[in-house]
Amino acid sequence: MQVQFHLALPCKNIEATRDFYANVLGASNGRQADKWCDINLYNHQLTFTEAGDFNFDFKNYKLGNTILPSFHFGVILAVEDWSELYNKLFQSNQEVTTEVTFMKDNIGEHLSFFITDPNGYMIEFKSFKNGHEVFTS
Repeated sequence: MQVQFHLALPCKNIEATRDFYANVLGASNGRQADKWCDINLYNHQLTFTEAGDFNFDFKNYKLGNTILPSFHFGVILAVEDWSELYNKLFQSNQEVTTEVTFMKDNIGEHLSFFITDPNGYMIEFKSFKNGHEVFTS
Protein backbone atom coordinates (compact mmCIF):
# COMPACT_ATOMS: atom_id res chain seq x y z
CA MET A 1 0.00 0.00 0.00
CA GLN A 2 1.35 3.43 -0.92
CA VAL A 3 0.78 5.86 1.93
CA GLN A 4 -0.23 9.47 1.41
CA PHE A 5 0.34 12.29 3.87
CA HIS A 6 -2.36 14.76 4.99
CA LEU A 7 -1.59 18.09 6.67
CA ALA A 8 -4.20 20.68 7.66
CA LEU A 9 -3.10 24.29 8.15
CA PRO A 10 -4.73 27.67 8.72
CA CYS A 11 -4.33 30.28 5.97
CA LYS A 12 -4.78 34.04 5.73
CA ASN A 13 -6.52 34.18 2.34
CA ILE A 14 -7.94 31.12 0.61
CA GLU A 15 -7.82 32.59 -2.93
CA ALA A 16 -4.15 33.65 -2.63
CA THR A 17 -3.35 30.20 -1.22
CA ARG A 18 -5.12 28.34 -4.06
CA ASP A 19 -3.41 30.56 -6.62
CA PHE A 20 0.09 30.07 -5.17
CA TYR A 21 -0.10 26.28 -4.99
CA ALA A 22 -1.71 25.90 -8.43
CA ASN A 23 0.03 28.61 -10.45
CA VAL A 24 3.42 28.90 -8.75
CA LEU A 25 4.12 25.33 -7.62
CA GLY A 26 1.97 23.56 -10.24
CA ALA A 27 -0.07 21.60 -7.71
CA SER A 28 -3.68 20.73 -8.46
CA ASN A 29 -6.68 21.86 -6.47
CA GLY A 30 -8.95 19.27 -4.95
CA ARG A 31 -12.20 19.59 -3.05
CA GLN A 32 -12.98 23.13 -1.95
CA ALA A 33 -15.54 25.50 -0.49
CA ASP A 34 -15.63 29.23 0.24
CA LYS A 35 -13.22 29.10 3.19
CA TRP A 36 -11.19 25.89 2.68
CA CYS A 37 -9.48 23.87 -0.03
CA ASP A 38 -7.53 20.69 -0.58
CA ILE A 39 -4.30 20.86 -2.55
CA ASN A 40 -2.65 17.85 -4.22
CA LEU A 41 1.08 18.46 -3.61
CA TYR A 42 2.98 15.53 -5.15
CA ASN A 43 0.09 13.20 -4.31
CA HIS A 44 -0.13 14.39 -0.69
CA GLN A 45 -3.13 16.24 0.67
CA LEU A 46 -2.77 19.72 2.14
CA THR A 47 -5.97 21.20 3.54
CA PHE A 48 -6.06 24.96 4.10
CA THR A 49 -8.78 26.70 6.09
CA GLU A 50 -9.07 30.49 6.01
CA ALA A 51 -8.48 31.58 9.60
CA GLY A 52 -6.99 35.08 9.38
CA ASP A 53 -3.72 36.04 11.05
CA PHE A 54 -1.86 33.51 13.18
CA ASN A 55 1.53 33.40 14.88
CA PHE A 56 4.14 30.76 15.70
CA ASP A 57 6.90 31.25 18.29
CA PHE A 58 10.49 30.04 17.80
CA LYS A 59 10.53 30.78 14.09
CA ASN A 60 14.15 29.74 13.39
CA TYR A 61 16.98 27.41 14.39
CA LYS A 62 20.59 27.01 13.27
CA LEU A 63 21.97 23.95 11.45
CA GLY A 64 25.67 24.38 10.83
CA ASN A 65 26.01 27.90 9.46
CA THR A 66 22.48 28.04 8.06
CA ILE A 67 19.45 29.61 9.76
CA LEU A 68 16.36 27.48 9.03
CA PRO A 69 12.66 27.91 9.76
CA SER A 70 11.53 25.81 12.74
CA PHE A 71 8.03 25.49 11.35
CA HIS A 72 8.02 24.16 7.79
CA PHE A 73 6.88 21.23 5.72
CA GLY A 74 8.13 19.82 2.48
CA VAL A 75 8.46 17.18 -0.17
CA ILE A 76 11.36 14.88 -1.03
CA LEU A 77 11.82 14.69 -4.80
CA ALA A 78 14.02 12.88 -7.29
CA VAL A 79 16.94 15.11 -8.31
CA GLU A 80 15.47 15.65 -11.80
CA ASP A 81 12.14 16.87 -10.38
CA TRP A 82 13.93 18.96 -7.73
CA SER A 83 16.10 20.63 -10.40
CA GLU A 84 13.13 21.27 -12.69
CA LEU A 85 11.11 22.94 -9.91
CA TYR A 86 14.11 24.91 -8.61
CA ASN A 87 14.91 26.22 -12.11
CA LYS A 88 11.26 27.11 -12.76
CA LEU A 89 10.99 29.06 -9.51
CA PHE A 90 14.44 30.65 -9.84
CA GLN A 91 13.50 31.98 -13.31
CA SER A 92 10.16 33.31 -12.07
CA ASN A 93 9.66 36.27 -9.78
CA GLN A 94 9.33 33.98 -6.73
CA GLU A 95 11.85 34.35 -3.93
CA VAL A 96 13.62 31.04 -3.37
CA THR A 97 15.61 31.03 -0.15
CA THR A 98 18.30 28.91 1.46
CA GLU A 99 19.34 26.78 -1.53
CA VAL A 100 22.03 24.59 0.03
CA THR A 101 23.52 21.11 0.21
CA PHE A 102 23.14 19.73 3.73
CA MET A 103 25.36 17.03 5.26
CA LYS A 104 27.83 17.25 2.34
CA ASP A 105 29.85 14.01 1.93
CA ASN A 106 27.98 12.40 4.84
CA ILE A 107 25.06 10.01 5.27
CA GLY A 108 21.88 11.91 4.40
CA GLU A 109 23.47 14.39 1.97
CA HIS A 110 20.72 16.32 0.23
CA LEU A 111 19.95 19.40 -1.82
CA SER A 112 17.39 21.69 -0.30
CA PHE A 113 15.61 24.96 -0.99
CA PHE A 114 12.75 26.83 0.64
CA ILE A 115 9.95 29.00 -0.70
CA THR A 116 7.35 30.93 1.28
CA ASP A 117 3.64 30.61 0.49
CA PRO A 118 1.16 33.54 0.84
CA ASN A 119 0.46 32.55 4.47
CA GLY A 120 4.10 32.74 5.56
CA TYR A 121 4.60 28.95 5.57
CA MET A 122 8.04 27.80 4.52
CA ILE A 123 7.98 24.86 2.12
CA GLU A 124 11.16 22.82 1.78
CA PHE A 125 11.95 20.78 -1.30
CA LYS A 126 14.69 18.16 -0.79
CA SER A 127 16.53 15.72 -3.01
CA PHE A 128 18.74 13.11 -1.37
CA LYS A 129 21.99 12.01 -3.03
CA ASN A 130 21.08 8.46 -1.96
CA GLY A 131 17.34 8.02 -1.59
CA HIS A 132 17.72 5.09 0.80
CA GLU A 133 19.36 7.44 3.35
CA VAL A 134 16.22 9.50 4.10
CA PHE A 135 15.89 7.85 7.55
CA THR A 136 19.49 6.61 8.00
CA SER A 137 21.41 8.01 10.95
